[in-house]
Amino acid sequence: MSYDLVVLAAGMGSRFGGLKQVEPVGPGGELIIEYSVLDAGRAGFDRVVFVIRRDIEQAFRAAIGRRIEARMEVVYAFQEITDLPAPHTPAPGRAKPWGTGQAVLAAESLVRGPFAVINADDFYGAAAYRVLAGHFRANDARVETGRPVYALVGYPLRQTLSEHGAVNRGVCLVDAAGRLGGIDEVLKIERTPGGGARAPLPSGGWRQLRGDELVSMTCFGFSPEFLGQLRGLFAGFIERHGESQSAEFFLPVAVGSLLRSGYADVRVLKSEDEWFGVTYREDVPAARAALRRLIDRGAYPERLQ
Repeated sequence: MSYDLVVLAAGMGSRFGGLKQVEPVGPGGELIIEYSVLDAGRAGFDRVVFVIRRDIEQAFRAAIGRRIEARMEVVYAFQEITDLPAPHTPAPGRAKPWGTGQAVLAAESLVRGPFAVINADDFYGAAAYRVLAGHFRANDARVETGRPVYALVGYPLRQTLSEHGAVNRGVCLVDAAGRLGGIDEVLKIERTPGGGARAPLPSGGWRQLRGDELVSMTCFGFSPEFLGQLRGLFAGFIERHGESQSAEFFLPVAVGSLLRSGYADVRVLKSEDEWFGVTYREDVPAARAALRRLIDRGAYPERLQ
């Protein structure tokens, strides 16, 4: 069985101040996505589907695509503002795509079987791809209740916070059997002393968080039938929000909708590896230091060839 790695790379990284996917973090100028592809390949993934915007295609292929093509088969999907269910068209003046859910739909015609979805600028660690591949293999032979079984790799909240600004995170609601009950989107989370965190409440005051809550960092495993479900949810979203200049169809929200409706189960998988990313430009030194520690421990060679 072969697995596809769908990489969401259409965002320009406004908080970062540019195309953050091309910021070198490895000692030889390697990008985060190069380590992700290496880890995924070791776990059994054999093709990358990059979801990008057409206006960055040439720059993306030159800066990123050519590096990955040396290691794995690469195909491209394009997230288009105009790619909407008939008879809808974007509201006049809308400039931004429709969010991560629509980005995954852009890859629908290219996906061949079970697939993972990740962000291009997040480092998930090798264990994430191993547990996703194990989930795919287990579900090949598993008889379930009639609902498809998807997977989400969760990380402790405190591990995903930035020292340089607030972040938004999807806090996972997990039952005793390890099934996802929902994803609570919490905005503007910031660190607090002692390893905890807090987020402002709409009514004033703060929501206190322990820091060990599992959060979704957009590391999912799906079977192809998810794409049909996602297409239906997107059609409903556009019916409600198609005239908006800013509404986005987020992948975690779509997954939560399937859970509430009883149309899918999601297993929450844990990775023993560290997550890190570059939300802000000031996060880059910490990402480089984290890679350096992994190289020193022998997880990666000094240079990726």
